[in-house]
Amino acid sequence: MLIIADLKKFSFSELRTCTSAGEPLNPEVIRIWREGTGLTIREGYGQTETCCCIATMPSMDIKQGSMGKPVPGWHIQLHDDEGKEVPLGEIGRIAISLNPRPAGLIREYLDNPEENATQFVNGWYYTGDKARLDEDGYYWFIGRNDDVIKSSGYRISPFEVESTLMEHPSVRECAVVGSPDDIRGMVIKAFIVLHSGYQPSDRLVKEIQDYVKRTTAPYKYPRLIEFVDELPKSFSGKIKRGELRERELKRFNEETNE
Repeated sequence: MLIIADLKKFSFSELRTCTSAGEPLNPEVIRIWREGTGLTIREGYGQTETCCCIATMPSMDIKQGSMGKPVPGWHIQLHDDEGKEVPLGEIGRIAISLNPRPAGLIREYLDNPEENATQFVNGWYYTGDKARLDEDGYYWFIGRNDDVIKSSGYRISPFEVESTLMEHPSVRECAVVGSPDDIRGMVIKAFIVLHSGYQPSDRLVKEIQDYVKRTTAPYKYPRLIEFVDELPKSFSGKIKRGELRERELKRFNEETNE
């Protein structure tokens, strides 16, 4: 909402540093903010359960789009579904070591043994998010475990597709989810809110799809695009992708049963 506003109308002379929380920022948001304020947003990662455990601290070089590195006192790895550490550069589940247990991590979920058994496993706390680690030790957010889309054998990060969509001049906001498909299992669907001055059309759909193909990879483009007036959000402003996925599943079931 801040970058949609005209930043030139405001004075940022007192602003010394910027950080973000809540959801990962698309590179386009970071770029526009830097152009408007002269400052680059430093991203971090944390949960209600953890506090900030991965961050781009003031002493670190900023890698635009990265969450940063583990905060001192937090030992973090990326694991596969069997609890083994994944090779460098591959996507894995964010796992926080409980030996020693870091200050700031919850003790347990109250009166919820099922959740505790799922999240606390063999000396590790699993956050429910996925990421990858680069050669410099920086973590890159991929998405919630249930957000990652598997289509025709490919594992696709909705955040990566959303970041590319946000670079298109017509796109004001967007959300990407998997939509059930008889052949591919899932296909990528994008819900898009347009900037004023743009109207939904088949031509615009094709233009956006071609842009994603050129910018990322052909298999990552949204095969389905739906233009909407607004996206469902929580009180804190997070997009409710689960609600969009449920909408797609309901639509698929209704079409299948017809």
